[in-house]
Amino acid sequence: MSKKNNFVVIISGPSGVGKGTIRKKLINIKELNLGFSVSYTTRKIRKNEIPGVDYYFVDRKSFENAIRNNEFLEYAEFVGNYYGTSKRVVDDLLSKEKNVLLEIEIEGFKQVMKKSDGIDILSFFIMTPNLDELKSRIRKRSSEDEKTVKNRLFRAKEEIKYKNNFNYIIVNNNLDDSVNKIAHIIQEYIASRN
Repeated sequence: MSKKNNFVVIISGPSGVGKGTIRKKLINIKELNLGFSVSYTTRKIRKNEIPGVDYYFVDRKSFENAIRNNEFLEYAEFVGNYYGTSKRVVDDLLSKEKNVLLEIEIEGFKQVMKKSDGIDILSFFIMTPNLDELKSRIRKRSSEDEKTVKNRLFRAKEEIKYKNNFNYIIVNNNLDDSVNKIAHIIQEYIASRN
């Protein structure tokens, strides 16, 4: 990873907490100078997702070849699918003097923290007010069967235990409030570095 004066912003938390929606709003705030590192995944595309914008959708064999070739900054297998962040994509954004926005799972967060190699990282753990709300949000997506929903909820309980390892915990009760809080923290961080 390149060591310019820019930094990495990590958005993480259980599935269904609104990470993707928050990320889409943050990326449009010009003052934050964010570039989104589009992750690779082997999962099926969901309705309204755009390949190359939301994810790079690849088959399992291609993903496993990239693992063998050490092409990922982080990767994890989650409910039967791989997700990963390309080192090349992150380096390209840093070389363009962008602050890099990563939307990653907890396992990925742990790997990035181990490999950060002098890069400044500002991390946010996103969560819902309670598990019932999380269950409701996952079901509203209507993109997964009941077994997958249960797996995601079990995994969420485990991930929430890790929240205190992040710089900030954001309870996403109101989308605009959450986005504004995160944007304000990032702006203060940028100002503190100048």
